[in-house]
Amino acid sequence: MQLERILQKHGFGTRKECRTLCWDGRVAVNGQPCDQPFADIDSAGLVLTVDGVDWPYAEFATLMLNKPAGYECSRRPLHHPGVLALLPLPLRQRGVQPVGRLDEDTTGLLLITDNGQLNHLLSSARRKVPKVYLATTKHAVDREQMERLLGGVLLNDEPEPVAAAACEIVGARELRLTLTGGKYHQVKRMVAAAGNRVEALHREAVGRLSLPEDLKPGQWRWLAAVDLEKLGVSG
Repeated sequence: MQLERILQKHGFGTRKECRTLCWDGRVAVNGQPCDQPFADIDSAGLVLTVDGVDWPYAEFATLMLNKPAGYECSRRPLHHPGVLALLPLPLRQRGVQPVGRLDEDTTGLLLITDNGQLNHLLSSARRKVPKVYLATTKHAVDREQMERLLGGVLLNDEPEPVAAAACEIVGARELRLTLTGGKYHQVKRMVAAAGNRVEALHREAVGRLSLPEDLKPGQWRWLAAVDLEKLGVSG
């Protein structure tokens, strides 16, 4: 594939802008400067360097973000900054989107990709991908509340009770819940239906993929093949 097309695919601008990057000496291929935008490049193991920053070749961009509070999971945020503003411009320009949504005040593991099929697979209610949340509640939690959440609570506008796949009390006012659905404000509504109120909510894991302890709020990283396996998908 020609270098200018690879650069364009990776969000570095129009083909004309990508040619200019090369001609201006701002691009290297596997560590070697390359000022030829029409050069045919093998994408296998390719690492581009643009303005001193390394970018591994990726057919699709799939990454995790430790979402801080105060950000909306929308490409067109209304009341708060969008989470995509936390990513470098090339990633934003290649059209990545959040997988599902976390509320503005919810923190933790958020997956982001430009792979539409992967987004659909992870968001589909039929696949029942488990998501683990740590909920801090207003009032003390007890076994009765936990059992109600496990047995199923009736939410407004829902025809049948909704149950947590797993639930445990981890603190005087802390619950760890595992859900396999993705209904609007589901954790908050379930806890309210069980007789309590969520004061803070943090997503710890999706599938078997947990948020790394060293990934600080607002930071992101690429997903490796082993991470995709933990999500139960292969690509």
